[in-house]
Amino acid sequence: MTDRTVAQAAQAQAQDPTHDGDLRPDLAVLGMVAYLQLAEFSRLAADAGLAPTLAQRLELSGMARGALDRLDRVTARVEELGGGLEGAMGPYAGVLVEFDTRTVPSTWWERLLKAYVGYGVADDFCRMLAQAASPVTRALVEDVLDDEAHSRLVVDALAGAVAEDATLASRLALWGRRLVGEALNAAQAVLADHADMRSLLASAMAEHAAVDPQQKLFAMLTAEHSRRMDRLGLAA
Repeated sequence: MTDRTVAQAAQAQAQDPTHDGDLRPDLAVLGMVAYLQLAEFSRLAADAGLAPTLAQRLELSGMARGALDRLDRVTARVEELGGGLEGAMGPYAGVLVEFDTRTVPSTWWERLLKAYVGYGVADDFCRMLAQAASPVTRALVEDVLDDEAHSRLVVDALAGAVAEDATLASRLALWGRRLVGEALNAAQAVLADHADMRSLLASAMAEHAAVDPQQKLFAMLTAEHSRRMDRLGLAA
């Protein structure tokens, strides 16, 4: 950090008495969340252009705009802590490239499911690691990653379709299994490549001391994936 950012960090800590003095956990998880919001903006904007109905195009366009608003909120917190957005995001830029390369959807239905369950794993990953950040940052992350509006759109579009088409349901169930496998691989790669994330995970899972932190994390991520598939009426 420069002298200026050190001073900003000290001021932020004074204003946030819940912070323990170490900025790295907060900046690490905020950097990851910022990258996800930027990726979400691009994805939702693309989805809006491909949506089959005008209503869906309008709704997805609004969600894309909302992703930028959420990115602004994360940026404000990073700067409050004395960091810079580009520096915080930099280590995580591209963490979804391999996932996206290996999970190219071939239909609109597959695209919807990928956004819901595939990127849902990434959001859950950040939520869980944010448990080791300061309460202010943790609350922000949980609020920013609240995906209920998009979840409703996906559930409304998919649940009825799969209930009426058993073949579609079977194909999407298989697609969902592929998505979660690749998403878990991406999460494992993030942990392998980033020591700050491993430290966050160890702190976040401290109450489960008898269980390997990564094992517990992946069990929790898998359970959340199953919950989403159940909501759609699909076998996990």
